[in-house]
Amino acid sequence: MAAAAALEAAAPTGALWGLVHDFVMGQQEGPADQVAADVKSGNYTVLQVVEALGSSLENPEPRTRARGIQLLSQVLLHCHTLLLEKEVVHLILFYENRLKDHHLVIPSVLQGLKALSLCVALPPGLAVSVLKAIFQEVHVQSLPQVDRHTVYNIITNFMRTREEELKSLGADFTFGFIQVMDGEKDPRNLLVAFRIVHDLISRDYSLGPFVEELFEVTSCYFPIDFTPPPNDPHGIQREDLILSLRAVLASTPRFAEFLLPLLIEKVDSEVLSAKLDSLQTLNACCAVYGQKELKDFLPSLWASVRRESSQRRTILEMLLGFLKLQQKWSYEDRDQRPLNGFKDQLCSLVFVALTDPSTQLQLVGIRTLTVLGAQPDLLSSEDLELAVGHLYRLSFLEEDSQSCRVAALEASGTLAALYPVAFSSHLIPKLAEELRVGESNLTKGDEHIQCSRHLCCLQALSAVSTHPSIVKETLPLLLQHLWQVNRGNMVAQSSDVIAVCQSLKQVAEKCQQDPESCWYFHQTAIPCLLALAVQASMPEKEPSVLKKVLLEDEVLAAMVSVIGTATTHLSPELAAQSVTHIVPLFLDGNVSFLPENSFPSRFQPFQDDASGQRRLIALLMAFVCSLPRNVEIPQLNQLMRELLELSCCHSCPFSSTAAAKCFAGLLNKHPAGQQLDEFLQLAVDKVEAGLGSGPCRSQAFTLLLWVTKALVLRYHPLSSCLTARLMDLLNDPELGPAAADGFSLLMSDCTDVLTRAGHAEVRIMFRQRFFTDNVPALVQGFHAAPQDVKPNYLKGLSHVLNRLPKPVLLPELPTLLSLLLEALSCPDCVVQLSTLSCLQPLLLEAPQVMSLHVDTLVTKFLNLSSSPSMAVRIAALQCMHALTRLPTPVLLPYKPQVIRALAKPLDDKKRLVRKEAVSARGEWFLLGSPGS
Repeated sequence: MAAAAALEAAAPTGALWGLVHDFVMGQQEGPADQVAADVKSGNYTVLQVVEALGSSLENPEPRTRARGIQLLSQVLLHCHTLLLEKEVVHLILFYENRLKDHHLVIPSVLQGLKALSLCVALPPGLAVSVLKAIFQEVHVQSLPQVDRHTVYNIITNFMRTREEELKSLGADFTFGFIQVMDGEKDPRNLLVAFRIVHDLISRDYSLGPFVEELFEVTSCYFPIDFTPPPNDPHGIQREDLILSLRAVLASTPRFAEFLLPLLIEKVDSEVLSAKLDSLQTLNACCAVYGQKELKDFLPSLWASVRRESSQRRTILEMLLGFLKLQQKWSYEDRDQRPLNGFKDQLCSLVFVALTDPSTQLQLVGIRTLTVLGAQPDLLSSEDLELAVGHLYRLSFLEEDSQSCRVAALEASGTLAALYPVAFSSHLIPKLAEELRVGESNLTKGDEHIQCSRHLCCLQALSAVSTHPSIVKETLPLLLQHLWQVNRGNMVAQSSDVIAVCQSLKQVAEKCQQDPESCWYFHQTAIPCLLALAVQASMPEKEPSVLKKVLLEDEVLAAMVSVIGTATTHLSPELAAQSVTHIVPLFLDGNVSFLPENSFPSRFQPFQDDASGQRRLIALLMAFVCSLPRNVEIPQLNQLMRELLELSCCHSCPFSSTAAAKCFAGLLNKHPAGQQLDEFLQLAVDKVEAGLGSGPCRSQAFTLLLWVTKALVLRYHPLSSCLTARLMDLLNDPELGPAAADGFSLLMSDCTDVLTRAGHAEVRIMFRQRFFTDNVPALVQGFHAAPQDVKPNYLKGLSHVLNRLPKPVLLPELPTLLSLLLEALSCPDCVVQLSTLSCLQPLLLEAPQVMSLHVDTLVTKFLNLSSSPSMAVRIAALQCMHALTRLPTPVLLPYKPQVIRALAKPLDDKKRLVRKEAVSARGEWFLLGSPGS
């Protein structure tokens, strides 16, 4: 026992001798925990434990030796992190030697090796030494289940931490594991063994000449036939084993020559579960196998699949996998393509699926049709006509088949880009006819049905606008539809116009990738939209309801979205052409480039006393604020002054806000220099004049807000002065609440102006910089402010913190948390919601800091869970849920109180509130329970 002798240490104490003796002699069963605790506390060393065990480790009686090694192994399992490298070396040598011992000793030896496989101090080379010893000395499958599981754990531990060492063994490691696993029957062990095989393959261990052996040792379990016993404490289900084995079988194309014949055999089986498992495994293999592996088996596979009359969805999913794989293959000769011989049967299968009442089967059919269509020269013109007909029908499904309708629209867009002639011939005429059906011809009670079909038609037109030739058909149809609304040929509401604009925007987005289509859309759609808007803005003796619709806020906002999207991707050269028409339209009333431009009076939006024409400044904003920065804007000086003047006009808030945003958008892009300084001085003067007493204070404040944002985004030096002015307004009795909400605007991303997509200058770290520059002043202002305006400071601070990247906020959390907690007591629902949204992720990311305030958090969150605002109730309950991530000992005293309090929102009248209450209360119930 030279290895044991090498572990000599100082003589152990009498107490340790006594514990060891009692355990080895079977007089006590629990001293291992006590000895381990003493080792951890420094009372003993591991070497002293070995010394105390010396006589038992050398005892001629196998049971006594086993008891001694059992105690040592249990101590090592508790204390392996304390071992030094020298100690690990001696212990490894000792345990390897004991693998040759009596079979009664082996289980305890394996436990010791498991502990040593977890050691950080394990020297290089010993992992290989241990596994070689196990492979050579231990017949694993003759061991009990728990000991076999220990061997798998040792292998798993070494694969996780010593991968390169094990790979140095080459194929010997693979062969050794095959011997270990061969004959395994226990499902608990199989799950671990399957995972090891998967890692062997996925992490590129050498399989050498043992590919077939590795396949045989795993595929013998296919298909899985396992029924868990009643009340199984391990919770292993048949599906767990199926998925684990499938992951192995589908993990490498090197298994293909062995696996595919097996799967073909099982597909033809009479056992339904075997058929299903085989088809699903085939589906998984499609993502991994290549042309070489599959081509010889395709005829047999297709023959087996074609004979099947059940499990249609699974079969179709498997075929879909093969088709996706086929896309990666290349053939010089069209006749070599294996799909050509099965094309008619494939199409028939897909078209049957598309007419099936099952939504899930329809969805797979749509996906399969899309992939089939992507195969070059596969589908005939007759196939395409049928496919387009099916997609047309599916695009008009009712709301309960929404997922199929969306999938059909996406497929239409994909295939239209590949087969524009087919869609132009067979789909566009049908959609045009559908669009011509006017609501004025409806019988009473049909309005909802027709409106739904109308919307589906608009969505289908935009979905298929994925090819330049199709855009030239769909865009005129959509614009013609708008003109019909304008002429009163249809009964129209604002929702109708907004729906058309949404479709136009989607077409514009699809055109952005093609410069020619982008320019076609811009020069066709923008003049049309402007002409419609100008016509609607003209004064009338008897204003029509129809024209009023076109000037509503929501409709103009929808037009803004279309114009902005159509402008952002223009080349500077083309944008420069367009700007020479559109700016003079608004400044000089030049309507010559507009279609149907015979208007009853002149278009003068900046001089118009009525608000109708002024409202169209929003459309000018959409255009000029989406231009590339290097596009020169004609008459810029006049334009900026007109916008500045209109921005403080109180007669039409919509127009003045649009003018302020437009002015700010142009400021943001303007290069530094004298002209920019002049514009800024004009703006500051206008703001200060307007903020004095008078009817324009609100408009002047809006101008201040947007100009400040424009400068904050580009780090302009004047932004700090304007932000300070905004903070001053927090104390204003009239504008204070609006000023507080203004901080939300400063920190948020906009959608219509000052966007990166619209070429605005937006610095990446502007939020962090704003936080650093301004939060200290906000905090100081809060402490100095009178009590009645403190909520304004809390609101502003909450908005800033809520939109700040959390890694920036976390270091500042200890100093700011008290203010956030005070903000929860603010009666303003906006402040409450913003603060809750800020706190919820902090509970997950900074539990130690948050746990210091747990009493306040629990009280305030529970109070807000009864708020009149549904959004606040939901956010408060989400925070109560997040609280359970704090350390359990901190929360346990509050558990009974919280569970009682959360019973109330379980009866909330709103379903979403009840859902959050159930989730939060369930987590609190589990708090402190075993395994939670």
